[in-house]
Amino acid sequence: MSAPLLEFRQVGFRYPNTTTPVLQDCSFTLEAGQKVALLGLNGSGKSTLFYLAAALYRRDRGEIYWQGQRLIYQPDQLRQWRQRIGLTFQDPEQQLVAATVAEDISYGLYNLDLPTAEIEARLYQTLQDFDLLDLANRPLHHLSLGQKRRVALAGVMALAPTLLLLDEPTTYLDYQQRQQLVQALEHIHRRGTTIVIATHDLDFAYGWADWIMVLVNGQVTVSDRASHVFEQWPTLAPHLGSPILLDLWHQFPAGWRQNWPLPRTAAALAQIWQKGFQIPPNTD
Repeated sequence: MSAPLLEFRQVGFRYPNTTTPVLQDCSFTLEAGQKVALLGLNGSGKSTLFYLAAALYRRDRGEIYWQGQRLIYQPDQLRQWRQRIGLTFQDPEQQLVAATVAEDISYGLYNLDLPTAEIEARLYQTLQDFDLLDLANRPLHHLSLGQKRRVALAGVMALAPTLLLLDEPTTYLDYQQRQQLVQALEHIHRRGTTIVIATHDLDFAYGWADWIMVLVNGQVTVSDRASHVFEQWPTLAPHLGSPILLDLWHQFPAGWRQNWPLPRTAAALAQIWQKGFQIPPNTD
């Protein structure tokens, strides 16, 4: 059996000059190919977990592993580790460093000391993948917030990470920008990248994720298939709220609901609705 892609074993961390740990005895495993939503209240430690996973912060205790190999905080090992894991910050302004879109996306590629021809090829492909060709020479300060988020994501994906971590990527996005993000994530996932999103957007998590992790007071208290977690969601709803579609689903009679799979999209709920509340035949 292969080792998990990423693993935390009883990881603890607190910020300097503070007494309360942000993470304490935090343990979880992440398998390759998953689409994970990391849920938790403000202050639960979601962003800190990402910074530790990307080796931007150093844990105080416990261990972090990549495919069974322990994270060692030495320059060569850190460089290799950070090439595997891409992270986009909650605020894209903190991530964009160059003058134009093309310059920003190519910045990380030049830091890898790649041949010029490969940098140009990767830059063009990334601009094309993220529908940024028309904006390639646009100054970053002329972009909307949604466009800046797309550029930040494109800059990370140009480096071809195995694992992508996104911190609150749907914040302040309008409907069209949100749909563009979903399409970009599906494209990234189909190409083999494992994705973890820290989010308060339960509606997004409900329709997108195949695995759910819940962080409470610095510990992962839930880590399971999304379908199973949302079936048990009433136990979590008082703390986190509920997705609108799940709330609607629970308005139907419980005895009737148990005959149908949990609808994760509006289209799936509409299909059930169109069957006229007919209980499906027993296929056992």
